Amino acid sequence: MVEQLSEAERADALDGLPDWDYDESRDAITRTFTFADFSEAFAFMTRVALLAEKADHHPEWSNVWNRVEITLTTHDAGGLSGRDVEMAEAIEGLLE
Repeated sequence: MVEQLSEAERADALDGLPDWDYDESRDAITRTFTFADFSEAFAFMTRVALLAEKADHHPEWSNVWNRVEITLTTHDAGGLSGRDVEMAEAIEGLLE
């Protein structure tokens, strides 16, 4: 079973993900990515989808033209878990 992060673990994780926002109401992290156009946004989503499938951990997301909004939380854990942090870090790696 996946464990929800403690308050201290969550604080440490958020320090390492400065571009992600914490949604306290859902115990989740969110980020909005903006690209030049729809094609770039969709290509990014495709790369994230491949990461998600490999990790068997799928984001909540939406796309409107050049913008992709991603929310990460672990439903089985009842909130933010290490799996979400790892996925956020992997997503960040796509941008480098």
